[in-house]
Amino acid sequence: MSADTTTANRSVLVVGASRGLGQAIAETYVRRGAHVVGTVRGDQRTPLHDFADSADGAVELERVDITVPAQVTALRNRLSDQSFDLLFVVAGVSLAAPEATGASIATEDFERMMVTNALSTMRVVEALQDLVDPEGTIAVMSSGQGSITNNTSGGFEVYRATKSALNQLMRSYAARHEGDRRALLLMAPGWVKTDLGGPDAPLEISDSIPPLVATVDAQRGTPGLRYLDRNGETIPW
Repeated sequence: MSADTTTANRSVLVVGASRGLGQAIAETYVRRGAHVVGTVRGDQRTPLHDFADSADGAVELERVDITVPAQVTALRNRLSDQSFDLLFVVAGVSLAAPEATGASIATEDFERMMVTNALSTMRVVEALQDLVDPEGTIAVMSSGQGSITNNTSGGFEVYRATKSALNQLMRSYAARHEGDRRALLLMAPGWVKTDLGGPDAPLEISDSIPPLVATVDAQRGTPGLRYLDRNGETIPW
């Protein structure tokens, strides 16, 4: 498969790449000349499988449910002989209607969203960090809705809360790794038409992911934590 450009990140691990934004990130990196390991959850065939079949060996598939710590550990062990320029954790879930509040959402749905979007994402970062080149990048998929400063309209309360929690956990991670040379990124792709974003989202995947990947690539070699939108603009915490 010929590359349509070049990337600063030649070896990429995308956790949560079966479809949607994660799949698009994996595809974009392959087209920019990278070798990609992409993870899927469960045993069903996914759109990433179809892309991998046509990618001339540029995509390796792994399976992991990030909410199961033993599976994350097993993934770490299977990849122990590899080194990545970029780890990008994309996996996430939304189980609440936009109008749902902390008072109205079912406890089990709140727990699943918080465990998946915040706790499990950070456990993946902690488990896989040593696979990332010391000059590389660790990115996680946040959201502009995680910004407390920008929340002037309400709505999507629980999803917002999970992304704010993720941002706080990542900030603590950065504080614990002060002096590390890696770039640490919280990325906001915008409101995109996916299974998670829904049909009313104003952006297509093709509007979001190419500039987001270019922004991620541009941060390589700049240590420290940044909270950025797809175009590289800083989002207020």
